[in-house]
Amino acid sequence: MSFADKVVWITGASSGIGEALALEFSRYGARVVLSARREEALEAVRQKLVWPENHLVVPLDVTEPEQFKPALDKVLAHYSKVDVLVNNSGISQRSLVRDTSLAVDRRVMDVNYFGPVALTKTVMPHFAQRSAGQVVVISSLVGELPTPYRSAYCASKHALHGWFEALRAEEYERGLRVTMVLPGFVHTNVSVNAVTADGSAHGQMDRYQEKGMPADECAARIVRAVQQEKEQVIIAGREGLGIYLKRLFPSLYRKIIRRIKVT
Repeated sequence: MSFADKVVWITGASSGIGEALALEFSRYGARVVLSARREEALEAVRQKLVWPENHLVVPLDVTEPEQFKPALDKVLAHYSKVDVLVNNSGISQRSLVRDTSLAVDRRVMDVNYFGPVALTKTVMPHFAQRSAGQVVVISSLVGELPTPYRSAYCASKHALHGWFEALRAEEYERGLRVTMVLPGFVHTNVSVNAVTADGSAHGQMDRYQEKGMPADECAARIVRAVQQEKEQVIIAGREGLGIYLKRLFPSLYRKIIRRIKVT
């Protein structure tokens, strides 16, 4: 399957996995809509894509849902359709539950859960009108593996799984496909930008993140999963085995995760 003449809308496209996905989709001939808060950074990414003039920058803050309908209108005015929506925007967390303010919990949920839900709801009528569409959700292994120091992050990813699994069941016969992506450690600035107990930036590259899979390799595997319309895909190294350990031996998993150094 080629993405020639397909319109792929990616949030969080200014860096990390989002930027790598934009590059990969452009190699497959897609027309990419780049969204994030920083227009200048998005423009820099657009210039790296294959045939930069074929792609569109639409600045967007996923915590401001009133921006979503005007953004969709801009995309439809330019391309007349959306084929694939990639919900990639997200923020991680590094702090103990007992130290973390409720404001931080709310912020993480707002970015990671309510943002993707609201944007998907905005695009759904367009998908329904066409009886076709694909939503790609960039979750995380912690969507199935609760991990210390990431309580709000884990909660937000668990919530994504619940909501989008329900959406898939409800809208499958209407042509909507949902691909849930569970990356493990990917070499991006996700840990550097993670929020701490008071909402300030973690400011450090975690050792596992530093040794993680290159973002371009992760993106290539995601695009293949989208091509195949996979319902769920795990993209990870050895850490991905944790999912099977938790499913088969949950008590053992809980003992291990209490002791393992996770940052």
